[in-house]
Amino acid sequence: MTSTLTLAEALAAGTVVLDGGMSNQLESAGHDLSDELWSARLLAERPEAVTEAHLAYFRAGADVAITASYQATFEGFAQRGISRDRAAELMALSVESAREAARRAGVSRPLWVAASAGPYGAMLADGSEYRGRYGLSVDELERFHRPRLEVLAAAGPDVLALETVPDADEATALLRAVRGLGVPAWLSYSVAGDRTRAGQPLEEAFALAAEADEVIAVGVNCCAPQDVEAAAATAARVTGKPVVVYPNSGETWDAAARAWTGRSTFTADQVEGWQRAGARLIGGCCRVGPDAITGIAGTPAAARGDGTPA
Repeated sequence: MTSTLTLAEALAAGTVVLDGGMSNQLESAGHDLSDELWSARLLAERPEAVTEAHLAYFRAGADVAITASYQATFEGFAQRGISRDRAAELMALSVESAREAARRAGVSRPLWVAASAGPYGAMLADGSEYRGRYGLSVDELERFHRPRLEVLAAAGPDVLALETVPDADEATALLRAVRGLGVPAWLSYSVAGDRTRAGQPLEEAFALAAEADEVIAVGVNCCAPQDVEAAAATAARVTGKPVVVYPNSGETWDAAARAWTGRSTFTADQVEGWQRAGARLIGGCCRVGPDAITGIAGTPAAARGDGTPA
């Protein structure tokens, strides 16, 4: 069911479970995501597949679905000949697809929808979301992000997920871009060790969100599981806000080959340490599927944010 309890209220009460990777769930259902639009392409071609992917995560134990709009931008859709009006419709559809999955889930616990806004580099589809430093100014990045954030906010999500941010400059632009939209946001960086992917110290990067009233959680995603605990502790200490964490499986993305390499190091046993460090919004990103989310939801640390047991 959808919830009258806000996500911020739920985070104040306990742990809330995020979903896992959208792309790996779609691929496991047989969908080809080799296109530069990635999962956003299915919003146009197979929206029911997106709804089914969300539904699988809700049934696995997730409380929050992150929409398939990570790579959905006006510029990216235009490169495929999709008009601006149609692109806006598809972005709004990403939110409605997650809402529809919540309606179908048939669970009594509260469910929420997070509208994903990926970094500028996601639109380039060349791996630069793992580097940052695009050569654009903060003002230019704000002008890029604001129009799609306006569309996503108007579609009525519970929260905007400003995610996989590699660069503190881009975080500054995103924090400016969400002002006045009337929808809360979380900010999560992609990190390597104790720095952003662009090389800035995490203390400085997280501090940007400390005084941002719109931001209800801050943390990391799309990173190695072993980088989560220390980053979560830093985010909690610097901002005083609930922390969001959803790392990858531990495998490594090869942007040139467009393939994952290495082995998974993600386990539900890590959740308790993440929570001790301040994490309240916990899930998985790339290559983390429904079974892993069930594992997170079943841990003693994952008492529901609405006060009910996992």
